[in-house]
Amino acid sequence: MKLKGSCHCGAVRFSLESDTPYPYQRCYCSICRKTQGGGGYAVNIGGDAGTLKVQGQDDVSVYHAKLKRQGESRLHTSTAQRHFCRRCGSALWLYSPEWPELVHPFASAIDTPLPAPPEYTHLLLAYKAPWVEVKAGRKDKQFTQFPHESLFEWHQRLDLLK
Repeated sequence: MKLKGSCHCGAVRFSLESDTPYPYQRCYCSICRKTQGGGGYAVNIGGDAGTLKVQGQDDVSVYHAKLKRQGESRLHTSTAQRHFCRRCGSALWLYSPEWPELVHPFASAIDTPLPAPPEYTHLLLAYKAPWVEVKAGRKDKQFTQFPHESLFEWHQRLDLLK
């Protein structure tokens, strides 16, 4: 499925191909919540990094989150690159060099109508803000950390590969 996205001010537009376009993962970690998730979580989808085309690249900035590893007090810089518009601050996509074939656009930046997922995965609930109410349906999965099922495996299990 071809996905088209943009920032709020229109300075950045992008497109990419996705076999996994269902916006089903709701991430409650503090990084997603503070950089993108006004509702207390962010929704990433998957796409083919080799097909990403960007107009307005000069207006794209990258943020590397600071992370604390368990048992350590020192902060580490994440290798994941969170791309956003330097003009309006819209979160656009995440790219991680650990998975060079993938790019993860934020569903909120996608202008193409996305298919409605039959169930949601709520992840990293251990980091949820106290004010956030998790609205999980009876089919939804909830995880304090990361689920074992990948983005691809979720789409495959539900026969949703495009």
